[in-house]
Amino acid sequence: MEYIILILIGLAASALGALVGIGGGVIIVPLLIFFGINLGILDRITPQSAVGTSSIILIVIGLSAMISYGRSNQVDWKNGRLFLLGIMPGAFIGSYASRFFTIDSFNLYFGIFLIFLSALLIIRDRIKPISIFQNERYMEPHVDNMGEVHHYGFPAYIAIISTFVVGFFTGLFGIGGGALMTPLMLLVFRMPATIAIGTSMMMVFFSGSAAAVGHMLQGNVDFWYALFIVPAAFIGAKIGVMANHRFNSDSLVVVLRTVLLLLGVYMILQTII
Repeated sequence: MEYIILILIGLAASALGALVGIGGGVIIVPLLIFFGINLGILDRITPQSAVGTSSIILIVIGLSAMISYGRSNQVDWKNGRLFLLGIMPGAFIGSYASRFFTIDSFNLYFGIFLIFLSALLIIRDRIKPISIFQNERYMEPHVDNMGEVHHYGFPAYIAIISTFVVGFFTGLFGIGGGALMTPLMLLVFRMPATIAIGTSMMMVFFSGSAAAVGHMLQGNVDFWYALFIVPAAFIGAKIGVMANHRFNSDSLVVVLRTVLLLLGVYMILQTII
């Protein structure tokens, strides 16, 4: 039973994560906590091992989706390399901060974080993109997968500082960074959605790698569980990318934010009851 659950977690989380550019860690971690600590089916799970194991899985999800999006010209490689200067050290430091979690504190803070992400997904299409960082000297042309040319740009220091913060939460919660990077690129950096989602999966791969190193050094990775989740995650990420190319993902974003809200409320209630 536990191995079937692990496979299903990998498939569902990675497919939805790759579809909307969030990586899937926000789904993997609470599911591991639920089946591990709450139900006792995955008996080796702790908050730290859930986060650490999620980081390993996010490497596979990020790599699979990044390659697929890269082939369809949906990854901004130049600015993506700039983002790495902030997100990778932030993820490594965040992985060490996770050692201070107890199960109650993890449920509380992760629950609050999930509700925040749900709210962000609700309002992200209603918020007018911020133009304060847009300056003609930074503007460069970028061609998306449909052949349309977009002009955008931003100061390097803003990109590095903001992605460092994203990276810290990546390592802290094992979320991959995509859940925060996609809204950041859409609203602050004013990148088109198709390129933002593809570049976000690049961030998931590299931030997941940095966080995974930190968690492995602390012994927070359950490689046996990861052995079952990783192949499923690889396949799920491929499915998510194909769905992104064929379907409008708006309805699935509605489902995702509803699930995140319910998971967040549930995790907070676990600290009260």
